[in-house]
Amino acid sequence: MATTMDCRNWDEDIYRDSILLDRESQCRTVFRTAFAPNPNHNSYPDLIVAAISDGSIASFSISSCLELSSAGNSLMPVPEPSWLVQGHEGPAYDVKFYGNHEDSLLLSCGDDGRIRGWKWKEMLESKESAQGGVSKPVLDLVNPQKKGPWGALSPIPENNCMAVNYQTGSIFAASGDSCAYCWDVEKNEIKMVFKGHSDYLHCIVARNSHNQVITGSEDGTARIWDCRSGKCIQIIDPQKDKKLKELFPYVSCIALDASESWMACGSGRSLSVWNLSACECVSRITTVAAIQDALFDDNQVLAVGAEPLLCRFDLNGEIISQIPCAPQSLFSISAHPSGVTAVAGYGGIVDIVSQFGSHLCTFQCRGVQKGLPMQLI
Repeated sequence: MATTMDCRNWDEDIYRDSILLDRESQCRTVFRTAFAPNPNHNSYPDLIVAAISDGSIASFSISSCLELSSAGNSLMPVPEPSWLVQGHEGPAYDVKFYGNHEDSLLLSCGDDGRIRGWKWKEMLESKESAQGGVSKPVLDLVNPQKKGPWGALSPIPENNCMAVNYQTGSIFAASGDSCAYCWDVEKNEIKMVFKGHSDYLHCIVARNSHNQVITGSEDGTARIWDCRSGKCIQIIDPQKDKKLKELFPYVSCIALDASESWMACGSGRSLSVWNLSACECVSRITTVAAIQDALFDDNQVLAVGAEPLLCRFDLNGEIISQIPCAPQSLFSISAHPSGVTAVAGYGGIVDIVSQFGSHLCTFQCRGVQKGLPMQLI
């Protein structure tokens, strides 16, 4: 029997918005995740924060995602965020915690050139935030514009990545104008600009034990900067001694080990490991897909990229393991002291992996949706 449809209450706008929302959710990307501070440092984490391509910053309960996964639903869980805010106009690219306790700041940066910070404890206690919070950030920093001919101002350059030094009260930002900026948290002003790259910056890490920062750029180099003078003290070219160079060399990610003596550097479809004290490349790993993020796990390197795999290498470049992941392209890898790892990427999907390599849960992040009382704050 044919089914008839009643079109008398048809609403073209609602139908169009539902189609756009469905397509947006499929191409939504999580660019970065960060585990929330936990009073018991080595216990399993519960909250994870995501920077999403629609500009929203959201936190999710891992235990709630585990419950949804164990419910036996064949569809990928889309949990309600415990905290959600429209943090940026345009994509949000990074999230970091400034401090290690509940009184720390949650920082985010994005395509609008802003760095914003919220008091994490207040956001945990806020009832508004779960419904589309309008809590105002306590920190709101905007990249400077450059003056051109006849006094014309350039667009505000985006922030692609952040690093922090809690001891000196500094936030470092890798910007789209080929500069890195050092912000004074107390004074809310720029205290140093690192100039020298010839193209925009993808990544930045703080080498706090040496009062240095390391940047990676589209120009294909990584640079080590002295935070006292603002000068570049060393240039590292991962492609310099490579026989088969990438057509468009760039440094996509940088990671430091706990001692800050070893560096992993992603450049195109290769991952190189460097001894910073000797400024030597000790190994080079060729990968099938471009590397997009990496981190150290003791004497091993974890890396993700434009393929659905979490790869583990030793310092000699040998593959130890490859774990299949749900996102088809991975942009972020985050580690917790307990050994739990989170990988995230295309589709707004986050995989939580145990220290033994098994998947604890997989969920899809819900960002800002039309019709919610959400506003940029």
